[in-house]
This record gives sequence, C-alpha cells and structure tokens, in this order.
Amino acid sequence: MNQVAGAPGRSSFGRLLRELRQSRGLTMEELAEASGVSARAIGDMERGRSLRPHRGTVTALAQGLRLDEAAHDGLLAAARAARPAAKTSLAAKASPYTLPKGVGDFVGRHAELAVLRALAQRAAEETEPQEQGRRAAAPPVAVVFGAPGSGKTTLAVRLAEEFAPSFPDGAYLLDMRGLEEQPLPADEAVVRLVGAWGMGDLEVAQLSAEERLARYHAGMAGLRAVLVLDNAGSEAQVRPLLPREGGVLVVVTSRRALAGLEGAQRVELGPLTEQESTSLLRAVVSDGRVDAEPEAARSVTELCGHLPLALRVAANWAATRPNWSLQQLATRLTDEDRRLDALSSGDLRVNSAFSLSYSRLGPGAARMFRLLSLAPGGDFSMPLAAVLAGASLSDAEDLLEELLEAGLLMTYSEDRYRFHDLLRLYARARHRAEDDTEQSAAASSRLRSWLLDTAVVAGRWYEPGYGAPPPDPTRLVALDDPEQALRWLKAESDNWLAAFRTAAEGGEHARVTEVAAAMHWFSDLWVSWCHWVEIYERAAQAGAALGDAVLEATHRNYLAWAYWVGGRHDKAATAATCALDLATGCGDVVQQAWAHMYIGWLQNLVDDDSPAAENLLRAIELFAQADEINGYLWAATASIDLLAKIDRVQEAVKTYQEVMDALADPRNRDRIPPNIRDTTTLIAIYSVSSVYLNQGHWQDAVDALRSIHGQFDARGFDLYAGKVHLNLAHVLAHLGEDAEAASEYRTVLTLEGRLPSAMWEEARASLDALAAGRPLLPTRFE
Repeated sequence: MNQVAGAPGRSSFGRLLRELRQSRGLTMEELAEASGVSARAIGDMERGRSLRPHRGTVTALAQGLRLDEAAHDGLLAAARAARPAAKTSLAAKASPYTLPKGVGDFVGRHAELAVLRALAQRAAEETEPQEQGRRAAAPPVAVVFGAPGSGKTTLAVRLAEEFAPSFPDGAYLLDMRGLEEQPLPADEAVVRLVGAWGMGDLEVAQLSAEERLARYHAGMAGLRAVLVLDNAGSEAQVRPLLPREGGVLVVVTSRRALAGLEGAQRVELGPLTEQESTSLLRAVVSDGRVDAEPEAARSVTELCGHLPLALRVAANWAATRPNWSLQQLATRLTDEDRRLDALSSGDLRVNSAFSLSYSRLGPGAARMFRLLSLAPGGDFSMPLAAVLAGASLSDAEDLLEELLEAGLLMTYSEDRYRFHDLLRLYARARHRAEDDTEQSAAASSRLRSWLLDTAVVAGRWYEPGYGAPPPDPTRLVALDDPEQALRWLKAESDNWLAAFRTAAEGGEHARVTEVAAAMHWFSDLWVSWCHWVEIYERAAQAGAALGDAVLEATHRNYLAWAYWVGGRHDKAATAATCALDLATGCGDVVQQAWAHMYIGWLQNLVDDDSPAAENLLRAIELFAQADEINGYLWAATASIDLLAKIDRVQEAVKTYQEVMDALADPRNRDRIPPNIRDTTTLIAIYSVSSVYLNQGHWQDAVDALRSIHGQFDARGFDLYAGKVHLNLAHVLAHLGEDAEAASEYRTVLTLEGRLPSAMWEEARASLDALAAGRPLLPTRFE
C-alpha cells in the first residue's frame, strides 16, 4: 500500500489527514461512511478547527482509510503533537484507598438505591448519643451481590458520593481481591485501613493481629465514614472488618450473597431493565441516535444481556463513531456473537461487546490490551504499561487513552489503571490466542527486570553510600528524591513483590538478595507492610543456596528485625542466633554486631537486663571496630534506656553524648542517611529525657522534651508522640505550670484509638487530678 510522504513534524494533523484521504480518492462523506466519524467532524479536523481528536477517533479514521500500522502510527503522532502538553503531578494522594470518582452517567437501580439509602441514613444517625447504660446497635452493613459486570462497585460508589455530607470522615474503597489466587487477608486489610485512618506505621507493625483488630474497631467507632469492601470472596474474609459500633457504613460487594454474614442487608443486582438499559445507552450515546432507532437500541441492549459493563463497552464504541447507525452496531454485535464463543458467568454473555470494541482498536492499543493482562498486581501505572508494551511514555499514554475511550480499561486513581475482572480474563484469552509464547515470555521478563531494577534503585535512596541514582532515561519514573522513591515502592508494591517471588521461585538467588538488601533501611519507613518476613526468608534461603555465609547471615539478621517488628519474638531470637553463628563462623564483624544488637533488643523486651546490656555493648564495640557508623548509632541509642534501667546512669548519659557527637561529626555528614540521622536524633533525645525524669532532673527533662515536641507527630510515630506529650505534661504539672500541662494531657486524649488504652487512661486520670489540684506523677518514666 502506498504511503503519503510528509512527517508529522512538518505538517499539522489536519493537513496530514486531508492528504491521506485525498490519496485514497475519498470524499469526506465516503470517509465518514467508512470510519463512522461524521463528515462535519472530519472537515473540522482537516481545517484545524478541532485540535484535540480523541485517540479512538483517530483509530476509527485510520481504519476507514485502511492505513497500515506505520501510517496509523504516523497519524496518531500528528494528533498527539497537536494537543497541548498534559500537566502531570507528582503529589501523592492522601490515601491510596480513597473512593474513586463515580461515573457521571449513572442510570436506574432505583429500588436497590432506595434500600441502600435507608441503610446509609440509619448509619448516619447511629452517631447520636445513647442513653446511659444503653448499648448502641451495630452499624448497618450492606452486601451488594450479583453477576460480574452488573455494576456492583459503581452502585456502591454512587451511594457513597450521594451521602458524602453525612459522612464527613470520608469514603474508602479496599479491593479484597476475592477472585484471585491469594485474596487479601483480613489482617492485611486492617493494616491498610488503620494506616489510611492515620495510625502510625511503627505502632501498627508492633501490635499483634488481635491488638491491631482491636485498634481498628476502636478507631472505626469514632468515625463517620463509608467503607466499601470491594470484590469480597467469602464471609471469613470480611467478617472481622465489620463495625461493632459507631457511624461507619460498610458496603460489601461480591459475586456471592455471603449468606453467612449475620444481620447484613442483601441487595441483589440482576440485569438492568429494558428501560434502564436504553437510558444507559442514551446517556453514553447522547446524539439522538437511541431515540431515532428504538428497535436497533433494543437489539443492542438485548445482545449485551442488559449488563451495564457490556452496554458501556458497546456504547463507547458507538459514541466514537457518530456517523454510524445503531443498527450497524447491532449487526456487528450479532456477527461477533456468532463468530466467537461466549465468555460466560452463569447465563450472561458479554464476549460479543468486548470483541467488537477490541476489534476496532488500533494494532498498538490491541497489543497493549493483551499485554496488560500480564501485570501481576491489581492496578498499574503508565510506566509499567510502557515497559510491558516496549513503548515510550507518550505512546503508552495514547494507547491507554484509547483503551479508556473504548471502555476496556478504567482509572483506579489519578495516575493508575485497572481492569474489570471480566475484561482481564478477556485480555488474557486474547493474549493466549494471538501472542506466541516467546513474545509473552519476553514481555514478562522485561517487566520483571524493570520492576526489580527500579525497586533496587528506589530502595537504595535510603541505603548508606548510595543516595541519588545516576540519570537513566530507561527508568521511566522520577526517583529524584527519597519521597518519590518511597511513593513508587508503596504504589507498585504488589507488582514488584510478584516479580520478586518469581525471581525467587526461578532460582535467581543473586537477584533476590540484591533486592532484599536494597530494602534494608527503607523497611524502617514502612514497618507495617505485611511481607518483610517473606522478603527476608527468601533472601536468607537464597544466600544459603549461593553458599555465601555472609549473605545468609545478613539476611537472617534482617529476618530477625522483620520478626521483631511483627511481634514474633521467639522467631526473631532464633533468626538472630543463627545469624550470629554464621557470622562468627566466617569472621564477619559487622553481621556479628547486628546479631548481638538484635539479641540484646529482644532480651530487653523480657526484662533480661544484664544479658541485654552485655549484647548491646558488644554490638557497640564491634560496630566501632568495623567503623559501621549507622549500626553503631542504633545500638548505642538502644542502650541508653537499658543502662539507666540497671543503674548505670552516668554511662547512659555518656552514651547519649557520644551519639550526639557522632551525629555532629563532619566526617560522618555523608555517611549517615537523612532518615537514620533524624530518627536516631529523636529517639536518643527522648531516651535521655527519660533518664533525666527518673533522676528528678526536671529542667533538663523539659528542655529535652521541648526540643523534640511535635516531631514524632509529624512523622506519624504515634506511640513516641504520645509519650513525649504525656511525659512533658507530667513534668510541667510537677513544676506548677498547670495550663501548659493540661494542654499536653489533652493532646494525648486526641490520640484515642492510636495509643495503648493504658496510656490514654493515664492522661485522662492525670488531667482530672490536675484539675482537682492533686497532680499525679508516675513512679517510673519510660
């Protein structure tokens, strides 16, 4: 086929379109008939009056012109060049579980909405104060169930948006992944939600599963919010998450009725009625064709099984081809239905609608659609899509836009995308049918390498001796500062964790230990993530498989940390002891030091004070011998409290001063990463303030506490923040500064649900005693 000369950079989109049309001897009307794009729209584009044609429109024109792939790409490039540059934002969302934006053309479901509105109203009223001794009823729970593609999530989001004023603490959606091989466990859901509700990461991690669940329910009791538990697989998965009191409305969506959830209001979604189906078609195809062709519209809705998902996909196809009649759409749906086997769930058939839209995609978008089925996580970013397709970011943006326009993809948040589960299955089916095994393996390998490479670079922002990575245009994501690195590691965690697992299962031992090592210091900033034990177990096994005792000892020490922050202290002790044996056997001083430190920490937890002190002091000695400044800082800071506890107070204060001197030493400026420097400084000052308090050095304690006042709060370290406010309140009360003391006690009370109940009760009782003129003082400060 002949191609028209003229690169997009030298001619406008409209000029190139005209040249292509005229080279094929087509009038505007003939191209309109072939493409489904109106003659008027074609004229506006050719004359430069329409500068932002949609990707789907350009693809329809290319297919009407019968362009080959190269010419199609050239036309797309010209259209892209005509558009203003998109504005991008690196700002993180307040929460990754914030409710996605609902559809603007919602129709029908009046009876179902009436039931849900009554529940929402009841939940909004549950926050009214109860009479003395009367137990509040549990907040209402709705289970919206029905066939896939029936609009369960859309309905839940619609309800939450309608009632936003009644639930001022917001609305949240958590994908429970009930249909996947590994559904989201209830405990991990709790971790994610209490983090989204403001609980500090360190505090979340250091609670047991039972304590976390209790804190979850305590926090939920004080909220007025909507929580959508989307795509639940079973009663057991969601039962622990249901509210016991308060004003939270929980809406569970599932393919199953979840009959075992006692007291839930069930709302079943079947197919739309004929009238509702027509209304949805009219809302998307809003140019009068639905009313002009009622019989054709009825045929389209029937061929789509009155299923909202299928109807939207088919309607989006028609909306981008305003010059084609609905009868043409119905005919094509019929042809697809005959040609293809149905992708069924029960008796509902949606394959014809999917297939029709898929068949009208450009080659690049169709390939992108198929390859995205290989993304291992539930959602993905534009750079990930670009890597899978082997495309540039600008090309990937265009391809994703075409899929969005076709209704074959949806946005998950501002800069992330996801499939409906039926569309993911359809994409996988097309991938198996059209892409050979080598292409599939190459795309998966390319994605895995990129995910793990990027994870290593991002994690090393927090590793001593690395910092900012060198420029690399193939990285595709901005990692220009630690905050960007942290956001990427969290946002893509499901994807890079899946790549890590594949590498481990494939025997890529060096790769596994490299990725795990890069996460060492970063993990302190996300201790509540539920997968650190798995990361370091696999890395320790990889080190053993490589026959490298130092590597194995390193990762068994990291494993000890992971067990410790998860509250599994017996396993932490076993891992640290194993690490010490390995490190001693191969003569590695640094790993011996880390093992002694972890063992000392664990002994301190059970008040085995003398052995704990011996291990921490031995760790300090070995870290100093190896000139490992960051390990030295951790061990020395941990020993301050312990030395004071065993009446070695002068040694404790001396150790504190040595820590502060090391932090201030110019020779260490570039050796201590900012996150380690900041955390060490805060904890060392807090530790010495406790020493001063227990010695009765009140003014020294006030000065120390005031120097770190509010800094733990700003970092989300709720437990330490509460301790600073509480201890400062106690000492101010002792010094007669009652007004400031009362203010600090009240600050502790505002952290209810985010602090241990004993600490909150101590603050409340102390505030009452202060008001009565009898200030309380603990027998010991910690």
